[in-house]
Formats: sequence, C-alpha cells, structure tokens
Amino acid sequence: MYTRYCEPLDARMMPNKVLVIYGARRVGKTTLLRQYLNQTAFKYKLDSGDNIRTQQILSSQDFGQILSYVEGYDLLAIDEAQNIPNIGIALKIIVDQAPGIRVIVTGSSSFELAGQVGEPLTGRKMTLNLYPMAQSELLSVYNRFELRENLADFLIYGSYPEVLQATTHNARIEILTEIANAYLLKDVLALDRIKSSRTLLDLLKLLAFQVGSEVVLTELATQLGINVKTVHRYLDILEKAFVIYRLGGFSRNLRKEVTNKSKYYFVDNGIRNALIAQFNGVDQRNDLGALWENFMVTERQKYRSYLPLHANVYFWRTYQQQEIDLIEEHSGRLAGYEFKWSASKGSRPPAGWMETYENAEYQVINPDNYLEFIL
Repeated sequence: MYTRYCEPLDARMMPNKVLVIYGARRVGKTTLLRQYLNQTAFKYKLDSGDNIRTQQILSSQDFGQILSYVEGYDLLAIDEAQNIPNIGIALKIIVDQAPGIRVIVTGSSSFELAGQVGEPLTGRKMTLNLYPMAQSELLSVYNRFELRENLADFLIYGSYPEVLQATTHNARIEILTEIANAYLLKDVLALDRIKSSRTLLDLLKLLAFQVGSEVVLTELATQLGINVKTVHRYLDILEKAFVIYRLGGFSRNLRKEVTNKSKYYFVDNGIRNALIAQFNGVDQRNDLGALWENFMVTERQKYRSYLPLHANVYFWRTYQQQEIDLIEEHSGRLAGYEFKWSASKGSRPPAGWMETYENAEYQVINPDNYLEFIL
C-alpha cells in the first residue's frame, strides 16, 4: 500500500483557516484526506461535494443553516469541493463565524475551484498542490537502494498511485492510457471555452516531443491550425489542471540571455509517455535525456512544494547556446542544476554563468547523486 505524505497537512492546518488541496484526478487527494483524518485527534466531519444535500446547504449563503451544519466539530473536511456552487462564500462564513474551526477541502480542477475560493478566502486559506507520488513518499515502501533499482520504471511509467501498484507492463500501460484519455482532460473539457479535445491532445503530443526544449508558440499554432492566443490559453489551462509545468527563462543581463521563451514539462513521466504511446525500456529510447530531465524537474518541484522550499524557478540560456536546465532563486541565492543521464558527462559550469553570477552555485545531477537532490 502506497501512503500519501501527511506531514504537509499538519503544518498547514490552522484554526479559522481553510486548507485547499489541489491536484489532478487520480493522484490520491481522497486517500491523503482520509489518511489524515484517520490519525487526527480533532473531532471531524467528512463530506463530499457530490452530495446534493451538502450542495444545497453550503450554496445557500444562509448563515444559520451553514453554521448548524458544522456545529460541534473541530474540523470540516470536504472532498471534491469544486462541485459546490459558491463554495468560497460558504467557507468564508464558516471560518469567520465558527471559532477555532479548521477546514480542509480538495479539488481536482484548480482553475475552477481557485476561481470560487480565491477572492472570498483572501487571507483565510493555505494551499497544497498534490502531485503523483514523490520519491520521498516512496521511502515508506522502498529504501534508497531500491529506489535506484526501480529508477527505470519511474522514468517510463511515472508514479501515479495506481500505476505503482500494478504488477505487469501491460497493466501499467492500460492504467496510464485510461488516465490520459479518460480522466486527465475531464475538468479541462468541461469548460465552455474548450471546443476540441483533439486539439488539446495534439498540443500535448507536440509538447511531449519537445520536453527540455524551448517552445515557440507560433510554431505550435501553425502545426495545430489555431491562433497563438488560443495556444497560450490552452497552455495556461493545462498548467492549472496539473498536466504540464512551465519554466520561464532567467535573466539579469537581457542582451545575452534568452527570456522570452518557455519550456514545458509533464507533471508525470508516465502520462507523457502514454500520450505518445511510447513505453519501450530505457535501453531502447532515443529520448532518455528528455525523460531524465522531465523526471528531475518534476521531482524537484514536489520536493519544493512539500518541504516547503519557496523559490523562483527558471531555465537559463544565452544566445551563444550556453544553458542550464534548472535555476532556483531563493533567500538571495542562485543555484543552477544541469541534468545528465550519463554520470561521465562533465561537471563544469558554463563559463558565462560563473562570469555573470560569481557567487552562484552549480551542480550536475545524474543517476549517482539524484536522490540527495530530491529527498
């Protein structure tokens, strides 16, 4: 059994505050919520946004009805809260009027739920983005040696909980294909502004072949037969739906450094491979460098999110083709990380990086030292 990491919830549960857990479908939000409730000492009420009666009560904006609903409880937990109309206003009433109460809600569609809870809960909420299983969570099942032994599987199949529990190659492919085709875009396609699931899937396939490379929106628009504004909007929605993850260019010297382009990574390697139907082993891949880079960027994102480590993140490239895969800027410090699948590749930083940022750190991350970077 793969358990989700509950410690981030303990640190974020505050009286008269709402903790909002965002994440894609099937990453384990409900599992995490139930695991936390099983160990908490608070007297709690667990409900679902799918419950029609709950929708009626919490969307009523009736103070008396809403406060009676939570009376006597220390903690209110609502799964799939995005299904409740005006949920943000209801949660504001609860945390403002019920002394000491703690509230935790989950939502699979961040852009939809964020739109409902954002303004009403200004100053009253904390958020946690939940991803497919992090390597740190898998330490409850594997030791470090075993994580390294299973690295090839993580690169190919990713780390959705259901995929990790599958025992055969075909079962993993079936689950990933189902998630990619049936669940991944369910919330996105519910939006009135999204007219074509085929265009979205084609866009994701184009991004899958460009992992680690700078993306040119005009080229994507031409290939898809849509305008650049639509491409930009689709990318933004896919990022908010936890399908892809964007890195922008870093610069403090605009003449030499590229800043007007972005790189896109997939939140899960398995989903990326499912979209292009490519599940060959690592010894049969011509995209191993891209797989490794995607894996490291996303695992480091999980690490920062769960710790938490607040940092601005970028990639770095000059017009002279010097580049670094990941830049982290935090506490007034700069650190550059280059991801190399081959441990024999050189570890010297680009000359332009050290000349421009004398006190910056630099490290090459490879299969020999990667665990220290993400655990």
